[in-house]
Amino acid sequence: MKAGRKAGGVRRSRVAVRFPHLRELSLSYEGRNEDIWVRPPDISVRGMFINTATRFPEGSVLKVRFRLTRSGVEISARSEVRYCLVGVGVGVEFLDLSPQGAQAIEKEIQWDSAR
Repeated sequence: MKAGRKAGGVRRSRVAVRFPHLRELSLSYEGRNEDIWVRPPDISVRGMFINTATRFPEGSVLKVRFRLTRSGVEISARSEVRYCLVGVGVGVEFLDLSPQGAQAIEKEIQWDSAR
């Protein structure tokens, strides 16, 4: 298991392998009508860290939509902000990722790991 970043002085551990390649990621804060375009550094079947200067409080619900680089599969899911590194980004956990979406992410991670 890879060690995660410190957030609020608490050491977090990653429980899933992360994958660093996505394209066309957008997210929207529930209750707002604006899309926020960002560039994510990595993703797993449980969630992702999203580089954004926008501050979101822990517990905020965000809608994320992105396309996997290799397969081109589009993923859309609600997620919850688990931690925020002000000025850097947010770590989110997927709330309702479909089984098909999870499978597509897992295949993308396995393909990248085999390289």
